[in-house]
Amino acid sequence: MCRWAAYIGQEIFLDEIVSRPGHSLIHQSQCATQCHTAINADGFGVAWYGEKREPGLYRDVMPAWSDPNLRSLTATVKSHLFLAHVRASTGTATSRNNCHPFVHGNWSFMHNGQVGGYEAFRRDAEMMIPDGLYPRRLGATDSEALFLVALDMGLEADPQCALERATARFEALSRARGTTPHMRLTAAFSDGQRLYAVRYASDDQAPSLYHRWSDTRRGRAVVSEPLEANEVDWIEVPPNSFCVFEGKSVEIRPFQPVAADRAA
Repeated sequence: MCRWAAYIGQEIFLDEIVSRPGHSLIHQSQCATQCHTAINADGFGVAWYGEKREPGLYRDVMPAWSDPNLRSLTATVKSHLFLAHVRASTGTATSRNNCHPFVHGNWSFMHNGQVGGYEAFRRDAEMMIPDGLYPRRLGATDSEALFLVALDMGLEADPQCALERATARFEALSRARGTTPHMRLTAAFSDGQRLYAVRYASDDQAPSLYHRWSDTRRGRAVVSEPLEANEVDWIEVPPNSFCVFEGKSVEIRPFQPVAADRAA
């Protein structure tokens, strides 16, 4: 399983989430405690928002702990909203285009989980990506395909409904032609104003997801695993939930992919 962390709030240096904490994202890439993957070394990426509408993006295939450019970037760049990800491949090649986050316009997206048996129905999934978005299909992952299909299904207008519908379509393909687990999903994505997150699984094994507000930073971290062992105020997001983070506010709603797809 991949590991990721996101932040929204007052501007901070990226390394306050990515590398400084005792169980930072870089530490998790070597010693994750809440997943079955021993080492996340199949690439990493960071997307951050600044003065422009579109986010900056840095991705590479090196292990996160061994890239001095990543450490330099996170130590000197400040942002009020950013996404960071370390990858553990579930089958697709280790390449820069397969590293998260994925970006289109002002949207950024990253994912942890899997769509069971994706290679058996990859062509069908790709056919759901419309011609107008297909030039943005740069890699081969189920995650990027899910993002592009969600964009086509109205991510800009209704982020929750769009992701529910896209998730339902991918899960249906897995049930028809793939394998178990049909869908395990934690994702974070943003339009540059709000941070969204989802925790969902077709079984009872949804990947972990936590959030915490910091009065010191005046911001909120949303993470796969708590960043410090001695911080007891991390809040676990319940399975099958969709979260909206804006300022200090948190809204958590049921995430119901099958119901949304039937309604559509």
